[in-house]
Amino acid sequence: MKSGSVAFFACATGLAGLAASWLAGSFMVKGGHSAVAPAQLPAKDFTLRTADNVSIAATFFPGWSGHGPAVLLLHGVGASRAATAANAAWLASLGYAALTIDFRGHGQSDGAIRSFGLCEARDARAALDWLKRHQNEAPVAVIGISLGGAASLIGDAGPLPADALVLQAVYSDIRHAIRNRIASRLSASFGYALEPLLSFQSWPRFGVWPSRFSPLKALARYRRPVLIIGGKRDQSTPLAESRAMFAAAQGPKEIWFAPRGDHAAICALSDTAYRSVLRAFLAKSLPIPV
Repeated sequence: MKSGSVAFFACATGLAGLAASWLAGSFMVKGGHSAVAPAQLPAKDFTLRTADNVSIAATFFPGWSGHGPAVLLLHGVGASRAATAANAAWLASLGYAALTIDFRGHGQSDGAIRSFGLCEARDARAALDWLKRHQNEAPVAVIGISLGGAASLIGDAGPLPADALVLQAVYSDIRHAIRNRIASRLSASFGYALEPLLSFQSWPRFGVWPSRFSPLKALARYRRPVLIIGGKRDQSTPLAESRAMFAAAQGPKEIWFAPRGDHAAICALSDTAYRSVLRAFLAKSLPIPV
């Protein structure tokens, strides 16, 4: 093959690879809708409006008091508030008011592209502010699951001003997150080779570099109680990343690892062991007034 033909073939292959990676990135950020069952009394469904005028679907679960502590539950990517409803109802049975939302581009909220926590942080802040007002400024904890944990940390104003954070299966930075997910499906070498083609799409898509998507760096600015929850078999957010998040936390902190389950299973935890750890942490950080 002549040198000109080789160069043409290499150029064509490179362009095809870039096009394929852009299409893959477009799939990753594409929003969608899903059905969510209506709330069962005493819970109630309603909508919130964010600072950038996005309509967010929400469900409120009343606790024992309109002045008592509360918990905001933030779901993972591709899920909806349906994924956190059972744990919200359980928290309400303990006395905590609880609020679940659908992030933009999820569930019954307005359609929008998904941004790995960057824009979703506005949804989380609107929900936190509403819950604080509704509970007459009582303490509020946030349970952020994967995407939800990132949204609680990497907003324009930094970490949410919550009184405690539970960070469950939360990625440390976007480059690790993408690399891990490719590696778990293909191989580590593919992860390292393909990750930059996806990570650096953050600039044309969102106007920021990949370094902006770093829950690890953001967590270092948070000084209140933190519970890190990971999974011993989670390949998308491995043990090392959860431990790094724990090390970054500057206030009172705890860490717990579920012994079984992949990333999806860790995001969906609701078993007795998980609830026992969560209940103990909340009892110390946001005790229910007797």
